[in-house]
Amino acid sequence: MNLDKLLKQSNALPSAPKVVRKLMDTFDQEDVDTLYVASLIEEDPMLTAKLLKMANSAFFGLHRSVTNARDAVHVMGLIKVRALVIGASLGEGFHSVGEVNLNQFWRYSLNSANLSRYIALPIKINESTAFTSGLVHAIGELMMFAAMPEAMQDLDSRVPMLDLKRARAEQGMFGYCYADAGAVLADEWRFPKKMIDAIHHQTAPFENDVYEPIAGVIHVASWRARAQELSLSSASLIDTYPDPVGLVLGIDPDSVMGEEIPSLTRETEGAVSE
Repeated sequence: MNLDKLLKQSNALPSAPKVVRKLMDTFDQEDVDTLYVASLIEEDPMLTAKLLKMANSAFFGLHRSVTNARDAVHVMGLIKVRALVIGASLGEGFHSVGEVNLNQFWRYSLNSANLSRYIALPIKINESTAFTSGLVHAIGELMMFAAMPEAMQDLDSRVPMLDLKRARAEQGMFGYCYADAGAVLADEWRFPKKMIDAIHHQTAPFENDVYEPIAGVIHVASWRARAQELSLSSASLIDTYPDPVGLVLGIDPDSVMGEEIPSLTRETEGAVSE
């Protein structure tokens, strides 16, 4: 199935909730009114419930439970809360996608988000954009599974979803990969252009005259999060580290190749997917 045909499948391109469309507008505001954001979220009881479940999950390790959207923004900060609401909306749009292990998918996505922010901060890249882009960077996988489950299951049997060679395998089989599909959804949901470009170019961030630093951040963060899921050894981390991208961004390789990175965890079962 080519990309144009995939995008015509109603289950592959869900509509953005009104709350999310309004939240997208806040990315371009220098001073965001956090009370306004909280009130927006609370207009949608289902999204509020999912936000509170995620916020109170073991992944975030809060010292106390949060009980409403305003409390969540106060305790966790705007960056995480806004991204989690967007992620929860996407999760609701793809709550059933055949054989996909959604617990693993969202655990990996949350780890990618935290790593994106971790990498972005010292190299002075916008942490909010990095975190949100990292969280939703692989949503194209769910789009593809929703539209063509049999073909994706066949691919899974040869190259699992979180394999480091996944994008290349999809490109070879379909002529596009999850990054291309995800960028279309991001555009449809009115993501800021930087995020759309970051999602689109994440697999080859600095090729073909493209220079979107957040794409490079996602590239490195998702590599490290995949390595965690695959339990790669220290030697394999060194062998697979994306040197060219790291060099362009000025990332210290040691900062992401350590065996213990605080932002990585396996205690995230059900945080977004349920």
